[in-house]
Amino acid sequence: MLTVNLNEAKTHLARLVEQAAKGESFVITKAGKPLVKVTALHPPKIDQTHRLGFMAGQIIVPEDFDRMGADVIDQLFNSKA
Repeated sequence: MLTVNLNEAKTHLARLVEQAAKGESFVITKAGKPLVKVTALHPPKIDQTHRLGFMAGQIIVPEDFDRMGADVIDQLFNSKA
């Protein structure tokens, strides 16, 4: 894997990013110590994207969902300990 120092990365950033986008990851170092790894991002395939409502009809939310546990919460906050 290619390793470049920070100053070199600043000077050649466009070229380095193009290489990373093609799958050639690289590491940027400062004073000889690795700081970051630059690698390509691959967008998800169309069939991998998440959709709102994808579990519609498979989950039932109770009518009192927003009040569930209210008595316990009230007791915890209002009890004199």
